[in-house]
Amino acid sequence: MNFVKNPPILTACLFALLLGAIGTFAYSPFDIWLIAFISAAGLIWAATLKHRKAALWATFSWSIGYFCAGVSWVSVSMTQFGGVPTVVSYLAVFILACYLAIYNLLFSLLSAKFKLNSPFALAAIFTLTEYLRGVFFTGFPWLQFGYSLIDSPFAYIAPIFGVEGLTFLVIVASGYLVNLLKQEGQIVPSLAILAVIFSISFATRFISFVQIDEEKQPLIVSLIQGNIEQKMKWDPQHFNHSVQTYEKLVVPLLGKSELIILPESAIPDMENNITPILSALDQAARQSDSEVIIGTLYQSLQGELFNSAVLLGETEKAYSISSNSRYNKHHLVPFGEYVPFGSVLDWMREVFILPINLSQGSFIQNPIFSRNNRLNMAICYEIIFGTQVQQNQKAQNSDYLLTITNDAWFGSSIGPWQHFQMARMRALELGKPLLRAANTGITAIVEANGKVAHQLPQFTADVLTATVQPTKGDTPFKQFGSWLIYGLSFLCFALGLAFKRK
Repeated sequence: MNFVKNPPILTACLFALLLGAIGTFAYSPFDIWLIAFISAAGLIWAATLKHRKAALWATFSWSIGYFCAGVSWVSVSMTQFGGVPTVVSYLAVFILACYLAIYNLLFSLLSAKFKLNSPFALAAIFTLTEYLRGVFFTGFPWLQFGYSLIDSPFAYIAPIFGVEGLTFLVIVASGYLVNLLKQEGQIVPSLAILAVIFSISFATRFISFVQIDEEKQPLIVSLIQGNIEQKMKWDPQHFNHSVQTYEKLVVPLLGKSELIILPESAIPDMENNITPILSALDQAARQSDSEVIIGTLYQSLQGELFNSAVLLGETEKAYSISSNSRYNKHHLVPFGEYVPFGSVLDWMREVFILPINLSQGSFIQNPIFSRNNRLNMAICYEIIFGTQVQQNQKAQNSDYLLTITNDAWFGSSIGPWQHFQMARMRALELGKPLLRAANTGITAIVEANGKVAHQLPQFTADVLTATVQPTKGDTPFKQFGSWLIYGLSFLCFALGLAFKRK
């Protein structure tokens, strides 16, 4: 066991790199959730090596393997649609991985500073560093271990503690695994604690916080997947093709579906320039007693440009660009939808996918009302920010979660699958059905338990129509958000310090 406790630095780095890289297979589309515990054990082993130089280099190596493999899809948008050379795109992924590694290095440093090796105390520290990763520089909470457990027997921790609670479980269990390998502590008590942890986690699946709301009418909804290729989407020569594609998919649904949902920025032009098209669709929807939600690029009277979604077909009023029910995206993609530190980095603008800065919608917004149903909306990237969706759900008490997106930027890579997995977690956390319309997929309806009820194949122009029943009741996560897991983490950290001193 000398290798486990005191390996040569180079060997430790190579081993950590491998254990980090395999972590990608825990997530969609691979979904081998057991690997999350193995990969996380690699991080804990690396971060808690007694030789501090070895610990930091191994932690950095683990992080490079984990994030370079896990977010490799970022390079697709750069090379295929941004005209960036392949080498430069790979370098960008490496730089992103180096940045994300900072938080794991902080985890290692804090663990050493407080001299803590208790798995619960380590999980508490990791909860802090993952929180920081999710908020600094607008946040990038991608590849949180908890997402990989959405199809595991322990998934139902999420309605109580959120995805952070599932991540906490992974770190605790992996910490005990590392202790067993290091032969730190007695084997039988450690195995007994692991058995208790997994038993309690498994038992949460028998707790039901929400039920089908039989008192409310189900919603007949159609999700449109236009499958417009990204290379031609914003080409003016293909504008008519996009309009005709959606016309062909939408018109047969009018009068049959109560709500028709189109993807993010479905018609590739400023909403202000396509008001005749939207007015015609609005009139047709009202006459057929259907409603339509469509993603647009909307410019306000003040000149601000928003990634937006607007409701058409309202019976009380005709479409007006200034007065219709709409949602404006709050959490924008850095270097995709806006340039951070614009005065400093503005010279880089021409290498970005979007050469314009979008404006930011409010953090809390009113729900979109459709057929006496409230819809809690998130556009594309922001569905990964659980606190934002939770805070809006608490304020709105919506019946459904709705997200529209355009993952065509990332082709057939693993990126859209990871994105979809994170969206599914929002349904499980909040106990509400999720409607997801995506340009090239993955278009789907997700049940309140996070399971996929209906799904379209990727890269097909098609319609997904289904009857969806709302739920009633509140999950603890909806009520308290991440404060429950933060409180548990603080308690575990304080107890870890207390036992250390004793």
